[in-house]
Order: sequence, then structure tokens, then C-alpha cells
Amino acid sequence: MDISVSELSKERSLLLKLICGEKGLDNMISSPRIQKPGLLLTGVLGPLHSDRVQILGEAEIGYLSALDDVSLKGTLNILKTPSTPPVVVITRGIQAPKFLMDFSEENSVPIFSTPLTSSVLVEGIIKFLDDKLAPSVMLHGVLVDVLGIGILITGKSGIGKSECALDLISRGYRLVADDAVVIKRRYPATLFGMASDQIPYHLEVRGVGIVNIKDLFGITAIREKKQMDLMVELVTWDPKGEYERLGYDDATFDVLGVDVPLLKIPVSPGRSVATIVEVAARNQILKIMGYHQGREFLDKLDAELLSKGTKVLSPKAAPGKSKKAKVKAKK
Repeated sequence: MDISVSELSKERSLLLKLICGEKGLDNMISSPRIQKPGLLLTGVLGPLHSDRVQILGEAEIGYLSALDDVSLKGTLNILKTPSTPPVVVITRGIQAPKFLMDFSEENSVPIFSTPLTSSVLVEGIIKFLDDKLAPSVMLHGVLVDVLGIGILITGKSGIGKSECALDLISRGYRLVADDAVVIKRRYPATLFGMASDQIPYHLEVRGVGIVNIKDLFGITAIREKKQMDLMVELVTWDPKGEYERLGYDDATFDVLGVDVPLLKIPVSPGRSVATIVEVAARNQILKIMGYHQGREFLDKLDAELLSKGTKVLSPKAAPGKSKKAKVKAKK
């Protein structure tokens, strides 16, 4: 995934002001990393990374301004090797020299100015690009924040995902996204979920229609994005089906290379699915803190039976039992 220089320039926190090179606003940025060239401008240490945003601070501008015409021409050629960068940003509000402005217009490389220092600007751009260029995928389900645990509720159409989310929201928990949930992976292995730009804050309730959770329940009932900690799959109750009874084994679901804990919850008349999801969130908090209730219970049971001379064997995860379906990033 790439983003345009124009999109970068709209990030208000960076305080970017276009100086010249307007023709290059459609240039694409493909790398989440930036480069402050420094000694690379001498040509001694190798070529620049032409796919990165180039940051010029006081040291770089001072060095370029001190060069004679011949040396300056050679140094500017370094900025074009192996190709021109998508954009150049000058920090501390330093005035762009005329030779840089000429270079910008000739090569369609936008030059921006910002009053920020190099360190602050670098941190801001990396944060922005990490978010925009992160691997992503869209999943069908409802993402809710329950007790600080991001839970993606999945299942076939009509099984009751949105109704479960609505019940949780009425209890004071928060909606992140319904139906089309955009999942992004942040380095090294953290998943964040958010709503698509077209349907934020909305929830489909069969029999009622599309409702705006923000308008109905207030601003405290929604979140723009949330870390995804748990996946709950709602399945139709099958008397012959096998469901987790002890909580000893941990199934996972692979999303963008990250194993997300997975629970399968059978749905049948009389079962309060929202209550079960809330309990699952509380149980997940305990697991994050290092306390696994199912294993603790069986370990104590084994110890008691062994003390009486009874040979026992705690259940182990059966080969292939954990679901490992993979959800790949968009290309």
C-alpha cells in the first residue's frame, strides 16, 4: 500500500507548508521509514534511499549552501540516484535555497517547510506512515471494547453478532466497528481494528435497520480504533458438536501473521451470548496477567489425584485442533 505526498501534507500535526514542486504532490510514498541524509550528501557512504521521505535540517542546508557550483551540481545529482525522492521536508522553518527550489521544479519533487525540529518531525512522520502503510485486511464481524479487551465477534450472517454487540453497548461497553472491520498490523505483532470510512459508529439491527450508536448512546459508547485481543466466533448449537468444556486448550486464529485467541460460542435459545462474551473478556484479562483458570483447575485436580496414588494425564491440545486459518494483508 502506498500513500501520496498530498495525503501526507494534510496531516495537521506535522505543520507542513508547501514551498515549491506542486506538480509532484501525486508522488507516492511506499516506505514507512524516513531518511535524514547527513554525510550521505557527500557521496562517500553510498546512495540515498529514493523511496523515503527526505528530511533536511540545519546541518544539511548549511552544507549545501557552502558548496561551490561544481560541487553543488554533483551533490544534487546524489538526490536523483537511483531516482528522485517523493518529497523533501526542511525543518526549523529554514528558508529553502534557490538551488533546491530549482531542483524541485525540474524534477517534480515537492519541498515542504515546517517549524518543527528534525527529531520531532521524524517521530511524527514515522507514526503517521506506520499507520497508513501498515499491512491491513478487512474482516466481517463486529469489533467491541469490553473491559479494555478488543473482541471481534464473527459468525455467519444472521446468527446474532450485531444483537450481541447491542446488548454489550447497553451495558456500558463500546462499539468500534460493525460489518466491515479494518484490521491493521503494527510492528512487531499488534493488531488494531477500526471501522471503514463509509460506516463509522453505525450498527445494523435486523428488524430495526441501521442505527447510529453515537447518536443513540452518546460519545462514550464508541471508539475510533481498538487493539484486537480476542476473537469470538458464534456458531449454531449442534447437539452432536464438540465444544470447549474445560478451557484447557487455547485455539488461535491467524490474522496477518499474528495468532489471535479464538473462542467458539454455540448459540441457542435461552443463552445470553452477551454475558458469555463479557465473561470471556474477564477471563482473557486473567490470561494476560498470567493466570489460566482452566489449566490451574486441572493442575490442582491432577495433584490431588496423584497424592492418592491415581495415575492421571491432563488433556493436551490435540494435533491440528487449533484453527490456523490465515488472513493475509491486502496487496
